[in-house]
Formats: sequence, structure tokens, C-alpha cells
Amino acid sequence: MSMSQAAAGDRHVSIDAVRGFAVLGILLMNIVGMGMPSFAYINPTYAGGHTGADLWTWAANNVLTDGKMRALFTMLFGASAVLIAERAEGGSPGPLQTHYRRLFWLFVIGMIHAYFLWFGDILVCYALAGLVIYPFRKFDARVQIGLGVLVLAALLLKNVLGSHELEALHAAATAPGATAAALKAWQEGSMAIMAPPGMAAQELAGFGGGFMEALSARANMAMMLQTVFLPSDTLPEAIGQMFVGMGLFRVGFFTLGWSSRAYGAMIAVGYLIGAPVTAWLAWMIWASGFEPLKLHELEVWQSATRPFIALAHASLLLLIIRAGILQSLVERLAAAGRMAFSNYLMTSIITNLLFCGYGLGLYGKLSRFEQLAVVLGVWAFILLWSKPWLARFQYGPFEWLWRSLVRWRLQPFVRPAPATATA
Repeated sequence: MSMSQAAAGDRHVSIDAVRGFAVLGILLMNIVGMGMPSFAYINPTYAGGHTGADLWTWAANNVLTDGKMRALFTMLFGASAVLIAERAEGGSPGPLQTHYRRLFWLFVIGMIHAYFLWFGDILVCYALAGLVIYPFRKFDARVQIGLGVLVLAALLLKNVLGSHELEALHAAATAPGATAAALKAWQEGSMAIMAPPGMAAQELAGFGGGFMEALSARANMAMMLQTVFLPSDTLPEAIGQMFVGMGLFRVGFFTLGWSSRAYGAMIAVGYLIGAPVTAWLAWMIWASGFEPLKLHELEVWQSATRPFIALAHASLLLLIIRAGILQSLVERLAAAGRMAFSNYLMTSIITNLLFCGYGLGLYGKLSRFEQLAVVLGVWAFILLWSKPWLARFQYGPFEWLWRSLVRWRLQPFVRPAPATATA
């Protein structure tokens, strides 16, 4: 058995560990939208602080985690789609039924999650993207990666042209004698990069209030993300990244099938080219004073480096696994990854109780840097509970629920006690 295989069944420790790493890293960015007015995620001058330690927190996240952890998580979803379909071959339900049943229940759970826990939910997007990628699961790996690159390149081109269009709308609206039509066009176009007046106050009142007030505020944000941003950006990006993940799985990237030299080359591309370019763009964002148009334009270009930095992170972890070092941490990450669905949802439950008015009421009260204490606390919880839980139970609680819904019968949950030797 290779080092990428778990002792239990045919799970890949390498895939689980990378997924666990990604689910931890996603919180570094999600925490901003969970604990402060939502546009702070886009522009740090909006809320949460943008000087001193808060500025450095934004900068480090902007370069190393913003979009990168989600990219990695999304690629792994594409890889898992191939892996689960392969395992379902010859079984009942078969690959097609298993895949689409999983997507249906993922969509249902994602909608509940979006409107009751975290408006920035990614599960609905994954369910929709999964509809597209399945027919391509047996294509040649080079074709899958090529399709992913093509989708991501087309999205980048669309967003570059969109940023130029926004600049043109702004110029027309601020020109002397601007027409009412020009003013209206800029007002509508700017909603993607500038929060409407009073929005922060509404969110502070909503999430800082009771359950129903928070539910209403969350529903407004979830509806906007699902109807505006999801079809235009989040969904095509997820489809592209899933195609890349499928192809990388097929060529052995996530299962230690590459040489150490190849992983080292990926690290070099991500850390010596991708990260410095991203840092240079971040510096220009800061130098502009976080001017919304410039920030939007430069972050569009930053999206081009995301996959390379994400894969550099994964490559470094994969080399650590291959070397057999930090085994205790790797085991904890792998357990967290096996329970990634539960840990993703549990993160939302915990942060709801911390930030919302019906919990500890910390919404809008912590700076960007201070939120890192919450992140570290949640990381500790995930790393401490996942491994002992899996020692007693077959699955994480939400993985078990999902699996039972897909198969439409309760699945084994508690691990059987080990057999004792008899004299």
C-alpha cells in the first residue's frame, strides 16, 4: 500500500490531508464576511481596519489565501467526483445515480446552509457545477485540464473587459453634463464594487439583532450572491477549477503520483512567480488607497495566479506527506479532510453563535487581526475533534446524513468494537 493510502478502505490520506488543509484555510477569508459587514471582504477600508496589523492581515490573506483555498477545495471536489464515480461502478446505485443524488442533496443542504447559517455558502455552487462536469469524467486528463484552463481563461477575459466597462461607465457618469442614463448605468454597475449607502448599518442591525433579524439580513445577502455573483463568476470559476481537479487526479497529482521534482517545480511556479506577482498587485491596491475601481481591476488580474498558488500549497503538503514528517499533524489534517463537509458546516454553526446577536453578539466588534483568534480557536476545534470522532464513528455527522439521504436508508454509523482474541 502506498503512502497515499489510508489504512481504512481505499481512501487516500494525501487527498484527505489536502482537503483538511483547504477547509481550514477557507475560514481565513470567510471569517471576514461572517463577522463584519460583507463588503469588508472586498474592500478592507469598509470595515475591520486597514492599517497596522489589520493591513498586514489583509495583505497576507490577499496573497496566500484569498481564492486560493477555495480553488484547492473546488479542485478536490472535481477529483472526488471522479473517485466516487469509480467506486460506484458495478454497484447499486451506479455512478450516474450516485453522482446526481449527491448533487441534489448537496443543493438542498446548501440552500439551508446559505439562508440559515452562512450566506457565502459554496455548496449550492458545487451542486450546480457538478451537473456540468460529470459527463466529462472519463475524458483524457489533458482534455479535462485543457477544458478547465479554457473556462478560467474565458472568465478572466470577461472580467478584464468588465473592469474596463466599469471604468468607462464611471468616466461617463462623472463627466460634465452627464446624462441621467449615464448616472443610472454607473449606479447599477458600481453595485459589484461599492456597497450601497446604509448597507453596513443594515447588516450591523440585522446580524446584531435576534434570530429573525439575522435571518432576514442573511437571506438578502444570500439572494444577491446566488442571483448576481454565482451565475456570472462563482459558478464558471468552480466549473473550470473542477475540470482541472479531475484532470490532476487522473494524472496522480493528489495521490503522490508525481515525482518530488515535479512537485518542487509546482512550488517554484506558485511561490516564486505567482505569489510575488500577486503581492505586487496587492501593493498597487494599497498604493491606490483601495480605490474601488483600481481594487476591482487589480483583483481581476490576481485571479490568474490563484490556481498556481493553490497548487503550490498542495504540493508542499504532499511532499511533507511523502517525506513522512509531521505525521501527527498530517493525521489530524486527514481526519479533518475526511469530515470536511461536517467541519465546513460546523464552522458556520460556531461562528453564528459567536457573532450573531442571538449568540455572543461579536458581529462588527472585532478587527481583521482580532478575528484571527477566532480562526485559531475553530482550527483547534476541528483538529482536536475530527480524529477522535472517526475513531468511534464511520463518518462525520453530516457526511453520514448526506450518505444516508443519497442511499435513502440509514448507513452504518458507529464503528463496530474490535474483535477480541479468544483462548
